[in-house]
Amino acid sequence: MSELSEAQIRSFQQSRGLSITGLVDAVTARALEEAKWKLGDRSLNFQSTPLMRGDDVAALQSRLTEMGFDCGRVDGIYGQRSELAVKEFQRSAGLVVDGKCGPETIIGLLRLTRIVSGGTPSAMRESATQRNRGPALANKVIVLNPAGDDTLIYDVALRTEGRLLALGASVFLTRGVSNSPTETERIAFTNQSGADLMISLHRDSYVNELAHGAATYFYGSDAHGVHSIVGERFASLVQREICARTDLVNCRTHAKAWDLLRLTRAPAVHINLGYVTSPSDVERISRSDFRDVIAEALVIAIQRLYLAAEDDAKTGTLRIADLRKAGIRR
Repeated sequence: MSELSEAQIRSFQQSRGLSITGLVDAVTARALEEAKWKLGDRSLNFQSTPLMRGDDVAALQSRLTEMGFDCGRVDGIYGQRSELAVKEFQRSAGLVVDGKCGPETIIGLLRLTRIVSGGTPSAMRESATQRNRGPALANKVIVLNPAGDDTLIYDVALRTEGRLLALGASVFLTRGVSNSPTETERIAFTNQSGADLMISLHRDSYVNELAHGAATYFYGSDAHGVHSIVGERFASLVQREICARTDLVNCRTHAKAWDLLRLTRAPAVHINLGYVTSPSDVERISRSDFRDVIAEALVIAIQRLYLAAEDDAKTGTLRIADLRKAGIRR
């Protein structure tokens, strides 16, 4: 890793959907280690700790997914769900069923791979699951992740929580007023809660105070050729609602492979509500009325995610009062 130039590191980080710093931090070092493995380089199997990670695991997951076996998210991590999918494949192919991806299993995969028309099964499953949950928020579990110890972001989370609770949703916050769990703890908390959706709230920063605006991120990896269908749609809804209701500059939506998005099992988004280094953005979010508008935009985006196309409304026009009138509440 030491022989890589800053430009090479930046190029690698960009290709992997990581934060582009030009420095080999812990996340980049792990990604470099994962990138060196190709399918067939080693035997893959489930082990308690540490789990096997690598591009070879992602390639295996992609191939199994294309064949209709449910690995869950293509994340390059050989967990129990990957082991079960391998066993199902081995059973269907008449191989020894041991959950280990060795030479015989890899040869079987290469021989039998077929593409399912109409999109990958995992994408179709994710979309179908989201549609089948219905429009009402009363049976939804929403996790809000106010990042760091930012009191204004925490206030946005509280205002969003109140509106969601009034509509009947179950809401969990990953932190309280005074505690600040690690990212790993927040991911584990979200996964254990059985969340339908995870919303991570942040403010960005930059060396130049001219940088300003809002951006939303969802799970996607060009290196692995995958992205979250529901996450991408929700990111688009959130970004459009926020920018339609406020004067925050639209910095668009982006696919990233950050751990918070990659390892959270539910569709997840990371939202930057302006820059702490931008005086104009700070002035906006410091106003309670502005934070109310953001909270309403988030709730409406959540509701629009679950509405059928024919019941949806134009961006920026739907109000929480409309949801109550329509009976989309507890």
